Amino acid sequence: MAKNNNHKAVSYNKWGYIFLIPFVVVYLIFQLVPLISTIYNSFFENYRSGLTQIGPNFVGFANYAKLFQSGEIWIYFKNTMIMWVMGFVPQILVSLLLGAWFSNPSLRLKGQRFFKTVIYLPNLIMASAFAMLFFTLFADGGPINAMLVHFGILKEAYSFFSHKWSARTLVAILNFLMWFGNTTILLMAGMMGIDPSLYEAAEVDGATSSQIFRKITLPLLRPILIYVMITSLIGGMQMFDVPQILTNGTGDPMRSTMTLIMYLNKHLFSKNYGMGGALSVFLFLITGLLSLIVFQFNKVKDRR
Repeated sequence: MAKNNNHKAVSYNKWGYIFLIPFVVVYLIFQLVPLISTIYNSFFENYRSGLTQIGPNFVGFANYAKLFQSGEIWIYFKNTMIMWVMGFVPQILVSLLLGAWFSNPSLRLKGQRFFKTVIYLPNLIMASAFAMLFFTLFADGGPINAMLVHFGILKEAYSFFSHKWSARTLVAILNFLMWFGNTTILLMAGMMGIDPSLYEAAEVDGATSSQIFRKITLPLLRPILIYVMITSLIGGMQMFDVPQILTNGTGDPMRSTMTLIMYLNKHLFSKNYGMGGALSVFLFLITGLLSLIVFQFNKVKDRR
């Protein structure tokens, strides 16, 4: 009898491995092989100068040395992090607030399905379409400037894309609008999974709403908050389409909106595959390091 049970278990495991085959094949072809190829190319001089193809010639870590000698990479890394933080902080705050409202049965909010759909809709719109809309709205001759001048708030049109912090703010607002709906749904799902008896016990003990939120909701939401923070950080490090379209690929004013991926795109556009590979490896390592720091920081907090 025991042998038959073992045979059934092996049989079921076999089907599990069979269903995993498509994922493994796709992962190998579209993720693992390109990753290895990128690391390999980063050790070669391989670029086009006019009509002449230079390389591929093995140069070791020369591409990495050249990447860090210029100092540009740290400027673009700082730009990326600043715009990510400017978009992520309001995103997480608004999402927590909306999630608490929608998941609170005592409020009995009407039309929840409609509002949840409206909140999530920006996530379905292409970032390029959003960026083109903002580019039109905030242009020097756009409707936003026209309204501000008409109501006497400004004497003349303000060039949003010619000032460092206004350009960065527009990028951050766009990222916030596109992703806060997705974050709200995730946090709301986590809140709805919390045992209601914990809230009832806290209310019986005389805890206020803010105390319940700080002492019960936030600690129990920590795993989802870590997930949201890490995935948002990865997305922030890959920020490209919004600043690319808003600044026409220049990263102006004065390269203040140039991100790491935009910098990588310039190398790939000029067919400098060696430098592009080195920058890609740097992005891979820095993203992994930052994600690990976030995870470990929250892990230490959890132990305390």
